[in-house]
Amino acid sequence: MARKIVDTLEPRKTVPATLIGIGLGVAAGSLVAASVSALAGYFARRVVTPEERRASNAVIREIATDAHGKLWMHLARDAETAEPGGCTFLAEFDACALRLSAPQEVPGRPKLVARQIEAVYRGNLEGVKRGYLSGAMYEHPSDLGFQATDVNVNLEIGDGPAWLVPGTTNPDVWVIGVHGRGARRTESIRALPALAKTGVSTLLMSYRNDGLAPTGPDGRYGLGDTEWLDVEAAVHFARSHGAKQIILLGWSMGGAISLQMADRSDLAHLVDSLMLVGPVINWVDVLSHQARANKIPQSVGRFGQWLLSNEAGRWITGQAAPVNLKRLNWVDRAAELTHPILLMHSKDDQFVPHGPSLKLAQLRPDLVSLKTFTNAGHTREPNVDPEGFAQAVSDFVTARINAHETA
Repeated sequence: MARKIVDTLEPRKTVPATLIGIGLGVAAGSLVAASVSALAGYFARRVVTPEERRASNAVIREIATDAHGKLWMHLARDAETAEPGGCTFLAEFDACALRLSAPQEVPGRPKLVARQIEAVYRGNLEGVKRGYLSGAMYEHPSDLGFQATDVNVNLEIGDGPAWLVPGTTNPDVWVIGVHGRGARRTESIRALPALAKTGVSTLLMSYRNDGLAPTGPDGRYGLGDTEWLDVEAAVHFARSHGAKQIILLGWSMGGAISLQMADRSDLAHLVDSLMLVGPVINWVDVLSHQARANKIPQSVGRFGQWLLSNEAGRWITGQAAPVNLKRLNWVDRAAELTHPILLMHSKDDQFVPHGPSLKLAQLRPDLVSLKTFTNAGHTREPNVDPEGFAQAVSDFVTARINAHETA
């Protein structure tokens, strides 16, 4: 039965994959300087500003029915539509939300890719021509058969809606799911089958500026430098509701957020360990990669980083305070780590390169273990290799439970 889930992100404004150059080098002196400043400012603002709409780049060519009566969506082939693993299709203007299978070839039509329509969460495809493909395949824990209670975590800026999935054999062990940039609490649903094997409780939280929790004072992402306070509130909630052992599960920017909480919070001692999927270990590395991917000159990219991390850039970025990029660099700060960490990162992550994860595991083999994946896009590890992902999660959680019991 179709239903409305408020967590589903609205389609967002389309932004070209490659930024349009401003014409550096065609003018001299002040014009060049102004162009560099404008592009650097645009780049910096994009990093910290929540987008109003997702880029709906997946184009539907046709809906086909096979011999068994199953519906298939035929999409124009590109890197996104052909990306391995299942996904969710979110139509423009929130017309519908569907779960799609992993891609398959369309015989004799190499410019198309086929994905089976496995579930209709809401709406229908009437008049829908394009949409956005999300790796968060499920809209509610019940889509995987899990009972979840709606709860509110008391953030310093207001109530943050969360789902609590109670544990069975180990209900006093809590895993707190911390989603990534531009995502919502639905991102962690994919981990529930693996966590259920260990019998733990799971809290899928929201945090400032994610479109579900309240907006922060400046309405800007802090890249982990501010959001960790909301994870601190979630840890306090877990502790006050019976948690005796707490593990953080961070996705992408949620990894950076979780690392900051485990480092800076007065409640850090209540955190047993961390599991991080496609995590941002070093924002400088990610921002440099994104600048290259968008064909932004290196000097402009560095200036954009400077704007993000200095007081003088606040009037351009709209931040209440600059982001401390050095504090967010855990390759340089590897010696300061104190919690056991499981890193799960694809070698083919096109958004957050896995290099810093590999380096961190090499620097701190006493605390950090790394499970690498292949063929998976950013945070698509459980979509592409669900068995490998589930095994890594359940093995780590079980080991942490055993370590806690013998301590």
